[in-house]
Amino acid sequence: METLYVIKIGGNIIDDEHQLHSFLETFASLEGNKILIHGGGKLATKLAEKMGIQQQMIDGRRITDAETLKIVTMVYAGYINKHIVAQLQSLGCNALGVTGADGNLIQAHKRKHATIDYGFVGDIDLINTGLISNLLTQNMAIVAAPITHDLKGNLLNTNADTIAQELAKAMSQEYRVELIYSFEKNGVLLDVNDEHSVIPKIDPLKYAELKSKELIFEGMIPKLDNAFAALQSGVNKVIIGRAEDLLSLVTGEKGTMIIHE
Repeated sequence: METLYVIKIGGNIIDDEHQLHSFLETFASLEGNKILIHGGGKLATKLAEKMGIQQQMIDGRRITDAETLKIVTMVYAGYINKHIVAQLQSLGCNALGVTGADGNLIQAHKRKHATIDYGFVGDIDLINTGLISNLLTQNMAIVAAPITHDLKGNLLNTNADTIAQELAKAMSQEYRVELIYSFEKNGVLLDVNDEHSVIPKIDPLKYAELKSKELIFEGMIPKLDNAFAALQSGVNKVIIGRAEDLLSLVTGEKGTMIIHE
């Protein structure tokens, strides 16, 4: 079974041109099948402010009204996605930039919540694994923007971490999938103020212990919940760590590895 790297890159790296280029150099050098999922929230927020469109966040999730949907689509699926693709082409990596609407890649539905109207925010229903496999067999690196669709003509803003998890889970039937969450931290930290306090491995028992002692930074809990959900659905390995250490994350030398037991 071939290996497939499903790599999510955090928004803070995208905001830094030097760090982004360095990361993409490493990504381009990775041999084999690979998918890159990106967000890009800060640029969307800045553009919304310039246009006088107020932004509302609840628990780190953007409320996506009709005007905000236009902005995030322009930024995520437009500038950021194509900028990354162009950079990869310059590095000799043939890449194709997509959203969930392209080729019916990712179907989703508008999020339903008892008390909060998230607007045009999507929760994933289906991944088109056949299309992804076809693109990968053509030695194409896939660069996915976090925009999905609902088969009713609506685009939906969908969390990039969740897209990475769902893609990894869906493709684990055909590939040995390694899911990598790369961002600005060295990994999961025991002390959020100490970059050297990386926890090298976390299994379910360790995770439960850390949470009970409130030693896990609150913002990291959704990532870890996603990681364990992915492992339970067939993903081979999940790694969380610094984007500039991508090669070392792949080899297991750095970052935090999330394991079954």
